[in-house]
Amino acid sequence: MRVPVDLVETLAVILDEGSLDAAARRLHITPSAVSQRIRALERIAGQVLLVRSKPARATEAAHRFVRYARQLALLERDAFDGIDDEVTSVPLAVNADSLATWFLPPLARVASARDVVFDLHRDDQDFTAGLLESGTVMGAVTSRRAPVAGCRVSALGALRYEAVATPAFAGRWFAEGAGAGPDRAGLAAAPVVDFDRRDELQTRWLRGAGADSAAPPRHRVPASQDFATAVLLGLGWALLPTLQSRAHVARGELVRLGGEDIVVPLYWQQWNLASPLLDAVADELVAEARRVLEPVV
Repeated sequence: MRVPVDLVETLAVILDEGSLDAAARRLHITPSAVSQRIRALERIAGQVLLVRSKPARATEAAHRFVRYARQLALLERDAFDGIDDEVTSVPLAVNADSLATWFLPPLARVASARDVVFDLHRDDQDFTAGLLESGTVMGAVTSRRAPVAGCRVSALGALRYEAVATPAFAGRWFAEGAGAGPDRAGLAAAPVVDFDRRDELQTRWLRGAGADSAAPPRHRVPASQDFATAVLLGLGWALLPTLQSRAHVARGELVRLGGEDIVVPLYWQQWNLASPLLDAVADELVAEARRVLEPVV
């Protein structure tokens, strides 16, 4: 069965814009026409594809149609590359620590050579693959090694995290100070900084150190640069990427708490399309990651 392109395009635009009215303005048609297109697509699919909420949400069944729409749009832009002056928008997913450390320079190199803008979706590396599956993004930095259906995978490298705190914080909370190894009594009382409620790094490190991961009080600071700033200000201890903590440790602003580092392997997944633009993005990202990250073991 052939699905009319304007129907799947309309579905994707509604999800981008958040409502049928906003999609109508972007598509230069009436809200009634937008609604008719979605009803026609739902008749073809035989199921509901759009939840009419604020903002509008796709159902699980809609994901394949959204991805189809975005793939068609990307291939169309590749076909017209160099012929017109239209700028292509490329949605990508990335974890916060990669975004804060190594991810932006390669995108800047691509943007300097091509008419492209990037729509970045930030999420934990354990969840970014879901944005590929739903068709929200074309490529993602993810901890998932197995390819998402319809995607291909390249190893990027590993982010190493170390437990750090300010010298004053370590001196206050840990009997042996810093670097002498985990102090279980101190770890049970010393405040921890978590990124958000899904951040498991500090919990994993505490368990590895033999400490009670449920005992310490926790701050939550859901922005990577602000997260590091919270540690630098002495709000608590946390695990930072060595790419982010190394200079602060060298200047004596932070000290290592000891214990085992946590190493998180990262992979690049993208739609398995013959797209020169998407391949150019991947080439820059993979090259940069392999230059600055540790090899994936």
